[in-house]
Amino acid sequence: MTLRNKTRIEQLMDDIRQQIASRALTPGSRLPSVRARAQSAGISVSTVVEAYDRLEAESVIVSRPGAGFFVSGPIAPLDLAQLAPTVERDVDPLWITRQALDAAPDRPKPGCGWMPPEWMYEEGIRRALRKAARSESALLTDYAVPAGSAELRQLLTRRLAAYGLSATPDQLLLTDSGTHSIDLICRFLLEPGDTVLVDDPCYFNFHALLRAQRVQVVGIPWTLQGPDLAAFQQALTQHAPRLYITNSGIHNPTGGTLSPTTAHRLLKIAENSDLVIVEDDIFADLETHTAPRLAALDGFARVMVIGSFSKTVSASVRCGYIAAKPTWVEKLIDMKIATGFSSGRLAADLLLNVLKDSGYRRHLEAIKLRLADSRRQVMQRLGEVGIRPWLVPQSGLFLWCELPEGLDAAEFSRACLRQGVVLAPGNTFSQSGSCDRFLRFNVSQCGDERIYRVLKDVIQS
Repeated sequence: MTLRNKTRIEQLMDDIRQQIASRALTPGSRLPSVRARAQSAGISVSTVVEAYDRLEAESVIVSRPGAGFFVSGPIAPLDLAQLAPTVERDVDPLWITRQALDAAPDRPKPGCGWMPPEWMYEEGIRRALRKAARSESALLTDYAVPAGSAELRQLLTRRLAAYGLSATPDQLLLTDSGTHSIDLICRFLLEPGDTVLVDDPCYFNFHALLRAQRVQVVGIPWTLQGPDLAAFQQALTQHAPRLYITNSGIHNPTGGTLSPTTAHRLLKIAENSDLVIVEDDIFADLETHTAPRLAALDGFARVMVIGSFSKTVSASVRCGYIAAKPTWVEKLIDMKIATGFSSGRLAADLLLNVLKDSGYRRHLEAIKLRLADSRRQVMQRLGEVGIRPWLVPQSGLFLWCELPEGLDAAEFSRACLRQGVVLAPGNTFSQSGSCDRFLRFNVSQCGDERIYRVLKDVIQS
């Protein structure tokens, strides 16, 4: 057997293993015949025979005389990394999140998506914890009602009203987080093979979550005014998508906002389709100027809003929400019970007391000023090494920045990682892979002088 044939055998075996790992092939699935596989792959019959024989020896597949070859064994655990394009693991969305979460407290992580502990509302959380400790036993030990705390849902309706969203408590469902909210919505609305639209770029965990749903994802280019409406119209016509997930407040990762004109035109384009729109509004409390909300313009007819307070109160207090029309909320409650039974009663009570605390408003005002000051300083420091923002955001955590000509963000991030700095390269946010010179910087995480020394060192190397 020649080296070339051996390489092709190994490649074919790896391809079949990958299909099994990603569940494209499940136990009992019939593999293409030897001749069919050879013809489709452009390889010899003997190569396929040898690959199948080796896989059978490993008990990966089994032959049935007269019937062919079939996948054997129990279903493979779902490996989300196998469902992604083949890339270096350190530019994979799941890997970036792991790096940021696993990083030592003193390790610089300007690519992460949350504020440092000292920026969070620790004082208010401690007050809420002390109050919870004195509460009735049921709060500390019992399940929550299916929709979640009625008092918190009532408070959230008043907060939504500040953004022009008119909702009643029965239009809200409490969840464990913003990500949990999207997962419930996807389980409710989507079937494998459906098409979902996302902004390009968008929050990178949308890609990982949608990959788990086994759907087709189409990116809509994000402009300075919001999604590219011509591309949005084309995607509606060509793909008949079921869902569009976006930010119309502070956009992640660009820091941009949706313009009123774009918002109105987008809903006009969508009005004759079956499209459902999900607005991820997790950064609402960091806005300095209120952006238009699609749900406010639409009256919750086709738009759902999700949010949480992990970015401004505490990432340890896991509580999010979905706001939608009542008929959808009822079905989402059933989905929540089926998949998680109940959300955290204690977390909802803690959040309720934090949001009712008069100090939270003052905390937010201080944080907005602190972010504005950090944004100016970080833009100046990045500019000194030739890294420029795509736009200057009005508010929020993020700067979407372009590297100097000739630098690739993935390679650049790997080099910085070797020196202990965790970055977020652009193509992890991009469905099209068109952001290879961009990085997302979190201005609240950019106070460490080591960041700029490493950036300068890698740029000059």
